[in-house]
Amino acid sequence: MTQWLSTDEERAWRAVRRLLTVLPSRLGRDLTQLGLSSADYEVLSTLSEKPGRRWGLRDFAEKMQWSRSRLSHHAARMEARGLIEREADPADARGSIYHLTDAGFAVLAEAAPGHLASVRARFLDHLSPEEVAVLERVADRIADLPD
Repeated sequence: MTQWLSTDEERAWRAVRRLLTVLPSRLGRDLTQLGLSSADYEVLSTLSEKPGRRWGLRDFAEKMQWSRSRLSHHAARMEARGLIEREADPADARGSIYHLTDAGFAVLAEAAPGHLASVRARFLDHLSPEEVAVLERVADRIADLPD
């Protein structure tokens, strides 16, 4: 038997769906003006967080919630632009290790202030510190649910 949403649940769900459509679109447009796609920025910033700015394909794709194929194809385009490099993974014959180049790190460093200004203007500046804390707890709880 279907458990229908209550009126309040439906309003909340529709608001979340709208937010998940509108916010990434707006942030993506702002990133495009900085010369990067949202996916480019995600790859660069994720690699920048790792020691040595290196990450193996399997774990990197899992972190990004992308298929290995999608990451590999996107990485090839970024590699052609000199933003990342890849090398064979000695522990995984079918895998690669991705490395954020100095040029890629410089592009990220140049784009980050504009991206963070966009995140503030389009999102964080509209929330109280208490709302930010609640949002973090709720987002972490839901994101950490098992598949």
